[in-house]
Amino acid sequence: MTRIDFHSNVGDALLYACRLVRKAYQAGQPLVVLAEGPRLRAFDERLWTFAPLDFVPHCMADNALAAQTPVVLTEQLDDVPPYPVLLNLGASVPPQFARFERLLEVVGDTPSDLAAGRDRYRFYRDRGYPLNNYKQGDQASGREQA
Repeated sequence: MTRIDFHSNVGDALLYACRLVRKAYQAGQPLVVLAEGPRLRAFDERLWTFAPLDFVPHCMADNALAAQTPVVLTEQLDDVPPYPVLLNLGASVPPQFARFERLLEVVGDTPSDLAAGRDRYRFYRDRGYPLNNYKQGDQASGREQA
């Protein structure tokens, strides 16, 4: 069953997602990043610029090298490599998320992001998926932040 980790109340969701992707890459965990068109392009650009001394190899899913690239960016999950981790930057529950071992959900701090995140959380919870919540800035929980 897919393990689902919510990273919520994130001020800069794309920067936070870049850090999560870097962490997964450094740990040798290939992953797929799912987002809608403009947000996906913004994330792609951010991956190139978020840390001047770090390089995270990535490409779009339709690239010929996608199967050999540790981070694959896509707008849909039909033709992505069988990687274990999915990072969702979209507002809805990703179709086919259950085929991944782990799903990372990044939830911004705007009212609309929080509402969409709560809807996704309820969807997974009501279906019995194991959930972890890492609230940004919540040091009392003792959980590691990206």
